[in-house]
Amino acid sequence: MNKAKYINFILLLFLISACSLTKGLRNDQFLVNKVEIKGIKKSDKNALANLIQQNPNTRIPLLNTSVGVSIYRFGEWTFDSTKHENKMIKLEAEKKVLSDLALNESLSNQQIKRFNKINSQISSIEKKLEYGNFFMRTGNPRVIYDSVITRETARQMDFYLSNNGFFDSDVDFEVKKAKKLAKVTYLITENEPYIIDSFYTRSDDPEIYRLLELNASKVLIKSKSRYEQTQLTRERQRVEDLLKENGYYTFSKSYIEFNVYKDTVEKSLTIEQLIRKPSYEGNHRVYYFDSIQFFIESPTDEFFEKESKFTFRDIKFNIYNDKYSEKIISSRIFINKGDLYSRSEVLETQRQLANLDLFRFVNIAFDTVGNILQPKIYTQPNQKYQITNQLGASITEQIPGPFFSHSLRNRNLFRGAEIFEFNFRAGLEGVVSATGEGGVFRSRELNTSASVIFPKFLFPLKITSLEKFGRYNPRTRALVGYNYVNRQEYTRESLNGILAYNWNTRNLKNQFTFNLLDANFIRSSLNNDFRVLLENLQNQGNNLINSFLPSYVSSISGQAIINFNQYGIFNRTNASLLRLFFESGGSTLNFVKRDFVDRRSLAYFQFLKFQADFRRYIPLTPKQTFAYRLNLGLAKPYGVSDGVLPYEKYFFAGGSTGIRAWQPRRLGPGSYTPDRNEDGSFDYRFEQPGEILFEGMFELRSKIYGYFDGVFFIDVGNSWTFAPDPTRPGANFEIDKFYKDLAVGTGIGLRMDFDFLILRLDMGVKAVDPARVTGERFILGNFFNRFLGEKGQTVFNVGIGYPF
Repeated sequence: MNKAKYINFILLLFLISACSLTKGLRNDQFLVNKVEIKGIKKSDKNALANLIQQNPNTRIPLLNTSVGVSIYRFGEWTFDSTKHENKMIKLEAEKKVLSDLALNESLSNQQIKRFNKINSQISSIEKKLEYGNFFMRTGNPRVIYDSVITRETARQMDFYLSNNGFFDSDVDFEVKKAKKLAKVTYLITENEPYIIDSFYTRSDDPEIYRLLELNASKVLIKSKSRYEQTQLTRERQRVEDLLKENGYYTFSKSYIEFNVYKDTVEKSLTIEQLIRKPSYEGNHRVYYFDSIQFFIESPTDEFFEKESKFTFRDIKFNIYNDKYSEKIISSRIFINKGDLYSRSEVLETQRQLANLDLFRFVNIAFDTVGNILQPKIYTQPNQKYQITNQLGASITEQIPGPFFSHSLRNRNLFRGAEIFEFNFRAGLEGVVSATGEGGVFRSRELNTSASVIFPKFLFPLKITSLEKFGRYNPRTRALVGYNYVNRQEYTRESLNGILAYNWNTRNLKNQFTFNLLDANFIRSSLNNDFRVLLENLQNQGNNLINSFLPSYVSSISGQAIINFNQYGIFNRTNASLLRLFFESGGSTLNFVKRDFVDRRSLAYFQFLKFQADFRRYIPLTPKQTFAYRLNLGLAKPYGVSDGVLPYEKYFFAGGSTGIRAWQPRRLGPGSYTPDRNEDGSFDYRFEQPGEILFEGMFELRSKIYGYFDGVFFIDVGNSWTFAPDPTRPGANFEIDKFYKDLAVGTGIGLRMDFDFLILRLDMGVKAVDPARVTGERFILGNFFNRFLGEKGQTVFNVGIGYPF
């Protein structure tokens, strides 16, 4: 039976074009076919369109059918609500038996597991009864015209216009019905909007009035602007925040009234902001902090005899056992005895205590005595050890690579809020051979590291630095790690040590990392074919072989991430992110003589590296967004490097998060032309390291239906070298021709967005290929001359998550 359902579903998809949306409608039913809004001149058309509650189904062009509706219909056809209701009755009966049994005696472990499973099954059935099966939740029901909903939409539009200054507006609608289809047109008459002539504040409380006058420049209601209800809402919130920052603990925006006086002749408004007094006393009180009490409660109901009480920095500690550093905890508390109440300092205290990752929760309560606040901070220890195991797969070179990762987290290692972390990861990854052997091989990788995170800067060691930097969530990470890579061409091992500082601004907008030390001992073992290849390159003037010598690579680096408006959440608000990275490798070698380096048995490198990565997300409509990424990188070897970078420090272009029409790490550099295969196509087996990188990625993302999103993208970019490379003619960057070296790829993609996981499939097509002769680089037309274009022109990328 189940197999038959899926077979029928497949047949349904093939015959989808034959499924009319109007088929099966009753005589009094009409499908919403089109919705229009007319009459808009000055108001926000998109905002009004968002109020429409009945929008037409997404249809296949030129056909009266919809994939989403077809999937939903299939779900209705296969959905048997009676079966689920009967199963629900049985589960509820079994649950009652176990519940009654639990009242008289304790349940066995097996009975507890069964009870939990029943609850899970009941929850699943309730979801199915409310929303239907998987196909009904994925698809969309037909939108049948409903006059009640249409009238409600018109009422909401009129309400929106009034809230935005169009007090004399009128909203009507007309419906045209023909051939079981309904066309709805909303007719809007805006009339002239009302303009704010003046705004003033009135308060009988002189202190509040004085405070508002001092901050008058920050008023959000502007004269000569069109009236908007949201301006009043934001201004009310601003005043509440201002007063709560200046000691008014009990003040709320309910005390703020707005009186709007209309001049119907001049179409203007005068707005009065009134600050009401509390009913229980004359003026609003200003509150001050008293001494703070800090509680760390027992994680269990067990009684602890080692409970300790002491005072530090006017903070009274009450801890179930003496295993926590009062210096660290107090450095994260920003409310002090005698200070005016400030809501932001209370929230900052709560946030920074939570950032220590020591406590399950952080609650702050207040006892009031007159105008005195006695803060009480309640916490409970987080679990001492946390173990996470993960089994998954990544996709590289279109080959799935399984991996296993394990992590251990030990909190409060030395009783000073330190965090110990141990990480282990082993996996396989698809790579193309660099020695000319055909096919894709699996690279074996193993990474392990152990680190201690200190909740402070280890240097400087001044006692006052704890309190000074506490609100910036300072962390010092000391790490030792080991990395192992086994590829077809080489085996590469590295032992690394890192000492890094991390901190961020109070609003989390800016995050900073400074690696005071990043030291790596690297050892490589090459197979004979790869060694011969590198030696041949060396004979032609390319010293890439030096990147695989036993070496010591040390560097100092820093990174700044500036996040504008919570980039990464991808909501309906413009957001962007800028990442700046700088690295100086082998800096200490500038202070020693060259012959000292030459006598060493290890290879050394000196280099400078810079990267700027800017990303932006712009919502266009509720269902469409435009996103782009600009990525610039520079890496310059100097001194003892002899013109060569450590292999990991090179830039590579192409791949699922770069220029997607080229295979990973295969684009460029510059106008270099790879060797050709016997059939005339380019040989893209070899990675192409570069010292300069530019990438521009542009995407138009659209909702399709259900979990499915579509994307159209254009990628532009390439990599270059600073100096000419005898083995790769055209690889170097030249200011007068670099724009001619830009590769352009375009394509479409499909996303399956499950909230917790995003699966991505992109088809990239080469449009401009800089590896070809000038005048023959535009090759997009070849894609339409034959299926998927010429060999190697189309590249499919499978990934997890957004590319940027």
